[in-house]
Amino acid sequence: MLIEIRNLVKTYQMGDTAVRALDGVDLDLDRGEYVAIMGPSGSGKSTLMNLIGCLDTPTSGSYRLNNQAVSDLNDDELARIRNKEVGFVFQTFNLLSRTSALENVEVPLVYAGVSRKERHRKAKEMLEAVGLADRMHHQPNELSGGQRQRVAVARALVNGPSILLADEPTGNLDSKTGTEIMDLIDKLNKAGNTIVLVTHEEDIAAHARRVVRLRDGKVIEDKRREA
Repeated sequence: MLIEIRNLVKTYQMGDTAVRALDGVDLDLDRGEYVAIMGPSGSGKSTLMNLIGCLDTPTSGSYRLNNQAVSDLNDDELARIRNKEVGFVFQTFNLLSRTSALENVEVPLVYAGVSRKERHRKAKEMLEAVGLADRMHHQPNELSGGQRQRVAVARALVNGPSILLADEPTGNLDSKTGTEIMDLIDKLNKAGNTIVLVTHEEDIAAHARRVVRLRDGKVIEDKRREA
């Protein structure tokens, strides 16, 4: 089991009011799965993504990633897990604007303490894998939206993470480019990568083989699609 979540609760304090963003979520994920997490605004899907990605810690309940109890870790340990186990792809790309595509992809490797030569080799390999061999020395402002998202995907995968977490990955792209990015993510899953996709769009969720729907912080549906 790659991910094991039990009775996960996350409460935020909004002034005098306690808001329960997640209310007792149970979720298991096997290695190699392709899951879409769906729900309306305020359903808890972003909170769940942040907890799966170790960007936040739960108020109560347990979360095990790769057999490690994430809910017990301190900030430094969480940062290490984030860099080693989780690759992030965001709607807004989150690339460093004044550095080349290659240098952007190298960032997680810098944090992992990989040598310069090895960083360069791995980043180049990942950019070739996402079809950007001829764009590696371009800066983000010289790339199209789709190319920028490909750089973000390459950066997310360069450390060989256990899980690729994609938050509305096509949200800032036109439909043709969005389809290309989803085709790339589909291909990554076929190659064995575990994908968790957070989206509110049914056609994007249709790419996944399993859809988990949230409402008011609870799982209301967990449905697998026949391959």
